[in-house]
Amino acid sequence: MAIMNFGGVEENVRTREEFPLEKAREVLKDETIAVIGYGVQGPGQALNLRDNGFNVIVGQRKDSKTWDKAVADGWVPGETLFDIDEACQRGTIIQYLLSDAAQIAVWPTVKKNLTPGKALYFSHGFAVTYKERTGIIPPADVDVILVAPKGSGTSLRRMFLQGRGLNSSFAIFQDATGKALDRVVALGIGVGSGYLFETTFKREVYSDLTGERGTLMGAIQGIFAAQYEVLRENGHTPSEAFNETVEELTQSLMPLVAENGMDWMYANCSTTAQRGALDWWGPFHDATKPVFEKLYSEVACGNEAQRSIDLNSKADYREKLEEELKELRESEMWRTGAVVRKLRPENN
Repeated sequence: MAIMNFGGVEENVRTREEFPLEKAREVLKDETIAVIGYGVQGPGQALNLRDNGFNVIVGQRKDSKTWDKAVADGWVPGETLFDIDEACQRGTIIQYLLSDAAQIAVWPTVKKNLTPGKALYFSHGFAVTYKERTGIIPPADVDVILVAPKGSGTSLRRMFLQGRGLNSSFAIFQDATGKALDRVVALGIGVGSGYLFETTFKREVYSDLTGERGTLMGAIQGIFAAQYEVLRENGHTPSEAFNETVEELTQSLMPLVAENGMDWMYANCSTTAQRGALDWWGPFHDATKPVFEKLYSEVACGNEAQRSIDLNSKADYREKLEEELKELRESEMWRTGAVVRKLRPENN
């Protein structure tokens, strides 16, 4: 395990150089990896593992859209595609990649198939961290491990196909076999991680829930909407407001940040832009930090977890979700975005 210095703080990381794919294949050569769920993370992880030469099967509900998607992706019913119960029986490593709410519902089926020596794998610390709320308490004689790619399953797959890797965190909650570390790192390499950084189940879920509700999704949508509305209220056209709010950020500036950092992005903008950004980041920081502190507190005390469990477990969850997404999709800002994206040079 390599010790890396991040801004003056040392962390344990695993890289593909020290733990190459060949070593990962050797570690898992006698394992059958059962990927349970083929929704958000399942396809990317399962396909990457399969393409990397691991023994992978998929468990999914029959007669569902995701079952049909798995068949379309080349998983063969009765050979590499099974219902959830049979996949769990066959797997020595069960990758539990259903949604958090679905994990609660399916847990009795998974639990009965967790025979001694198997490994239970998560990509989110939710179920185990909030076990009093989810009821998911793994038996003591199985490994309980986590690999959490820092992005969507779609991004994980796209980057894999481009020959790149998506960074992931890893954690061990329970090492019953003495093999948990090798198993989790091999799986992290197998699913297409860039490098793996060490965490715990609790830290993963606290940071993940905060990030999703914060800068990754919730906060960015709120900031986009606020700036767009102010520009429109002051006479700017939809196209101008969208380009200044979203398009320039996502297409021009964020790639510069990803390449070499925020300071490098600043250095590649005009001196007027630099001056304004340096003057205004402080007020935005001071305005939003109390919101982030409240958000983290709600995550840490379990309120956000309970809200997700309560709402996402309802029978009409998907219908309600679609209504909320439709409101976003049909807002002027995102209808403008759809037009702007079509006008990008690569689409013409």
